[in-house]
Amino acid sequence: MFTKGIIKLARVLITGATRGIGKSIFEELASVCDVYTVARSEDNLKHLNPKGYFVCNLAEKDSVDKLCEFIKTTKFDIIINNAGEYIYGGIDDMNNEQISSIYNVNLLSPVKIIRSAVPYMKEKKWGRIINIGSISGVMGEAYASLYSSTKSGLIGLTKALALELAEYNITVNTINPGWVDTDMGNNSADESEFSKEEIISCIPQKRFVSPQEVAGLVKYLISEEAKGITGQSINICAGLSVGC
Repeated sequence: MFTKGIIKLARVLITGATRGIGKSIFEELASVCDVYTVARSEDNLKHLNPKGYFVCNLAEKDSVDKLCEFIKTTKFDIIINNAGEYIYGGIDDMNNEQISSIYNVNLLSPVKIIRSAVPYMKEKKWGRIINIGSISGVMGEAYASLYSSTKSGLIGLTKALALELAEYNITVNTINPGWVDTDMGNNSADESEFSKEEIISCIPQKRFVSPQEVAGLVKYLISEEAKGITGQSINICAGLSVGC
């Protein structure tokens, strides 16, 4: 199953795999693992040509419940909770639908997905769980309080589950990207009160992170070489978390 630290024939599930960071993770792992993908669009999922896929709207309880049954029957070695939703605006402008949607997608769905995958990992005494968080969950982001709080929740979840699952040789980690050169990252910059040039000027490396950098870190964390890394919140942000 292992070749030079990389998992061969492991069954991987990636949510939000049709674009951005998720797509880069898929492309990084598809040659070394059996990768299954989850997204809302069947056409986009088919286009990736994964080992298998499941169409799911993570904002809807019934859809997530069906995904969880799929996870239980398919049995995954590696879970990558990548799907995320971003909402920019003041807390007093957020309506109930927006609040429910972002918490379902960013935090509650990962919890349910992990709960469904863990019994098989425990039985096998091996597993990898990676949550894609955000630097906004580490530092906070004004006018993105819902997003920041969901990503901060992933960090707490990761730490607790790492302790809970360590004896089963299951590692749990969160990766916190900063500004990433994806549609979501660029759209977030467009919605911000600052221009993209002003945002870049506050990043020590004066650049957005590439989605391939995040994918490379994921590939390392699922390898046997990284088996001692668990419960960690790893920032990949071109120095943004350190300061300007």
